[in-house]
Amino acid sequence: MSTNPPPGPPAGGVGRRIEEAFELIEMELRHVIGYVNDAVIPQVRRESISAMRTVSDRLRELADRLDQSANRPPDPPKGPGV
Repeated sequence: MSTNPPPGPPAGGVGRRIEEAFELIEMELRHVIGYVNDAVIPQVRRESISAMRTVSDRLRELADRLDQSANRPPDPPKGPGV
């Protein structure tokens, strides 16, 4: 029986591979962040502005209808059996 410990990984083995993996992950994250900043955020902003304008137009139409119905004279009361 040997009392020597088993040999460890070769120099630069697993540790170096982990470092390379982290470098690749960091590089991909920078690409993703750039894409989100350059493409996704501007598109979301454009669509949000368009949606807010649409909602604004619809609310204006609703306010106009409510205003018209408030200014219209009330319907005469209906008698029994009518």
